Amino acid sequence: MAGGAMNHIGDDFCIYEISYHPLLEYPFKISEYSCYICLEGESKGAIDLSPFCLKPSSLAVNVPGQLLEQYAMSKDFRAIGITMSREFVSSLGLPYNFYLDRMLRNAPILELKPAILQSMLSYCSMVQRLLAKERPYQMETLRHLTCAFFYGFSSYFQMSESRPPSNEEFIMKRFMTEVKEHYHTQRRVLFYADRLHFSTGYLSTVIKNVSGKSPLEWIDDFVAKEACALLKNTNLTVQQISHELGFPSQSFFGKFFKRMTGFSPKEYRDK
Repeated sequence: MAGGAMNHIGDDFCIYEISYHPLLEYPFKISEYSCYICLEGESKGAIDLSPFCLKPSSLAVNVPGQLLEQYAMSKDFRAIGITMSREFVSSLGLPYNFYLDRMLRNAPILELKPAILQSMLSYCSMVQRLLAKERPYQMETLRHLTCAFFYGFSSYFQMSESRPPSNEEFIMKRFMTEVKEHYHTQRRVLFYADRLHFSTGYLSTVIKNVSGKSPLEWIDDFVAKEACALLKNTNLTVQQISHELGFPSQSFFGKFFKRMTGFSPKEYRDK
């Protein structure tokens, strides 16, 4: 991404400034934990097919495995970005009941009150100073600062949660969680209905009422976006991608992909 100063420790942790840059034209799968604090302008896109708009004084968070799409970015966009490897986050020693992934997946965008924004910017400033040059106990200090950051974020997240979801919204949330976990191998609505202990008819009605899309449309969208990401971001052959996504043959995969995108897998990879 275009930007200014960057500070990092190997591949484990990086903090950097982001400004307007050309957008990627295809979805890509996130491999690290990341967060972005917007300072100016706005950026629009989707995380796991859910639209978002990152505006000033808001925080975007991503976890490994999510699918990110970029739609638009204003010319005056400016943000601070932080990326952390899985290994670094594991090394923080957060307690077993600190459900970091679930918390971050449930809150991809948070509006920050002025005091919280200032606290997060203070953390960024401390980390930038810490990483500006090598010093004793640098990694240990970074871990402790980042633990404090996560605990502060968790506290703010829990206090800022809005009204409890309705029963239908809760079912939608559970359905999406199941789809994100199983769409590589399971594309039948019956599978998800059984997992959630509902009939296919009831589940389809609820999902359609809440989202305007049928369960099968959600499942197909996830599979198609994943296929796009694999075609553009990996060297896997079309046959390997077909196998990765659980299709019985490359031919079935090609027909599915053409129906969803208007391109054959090869045409999409080459364009």
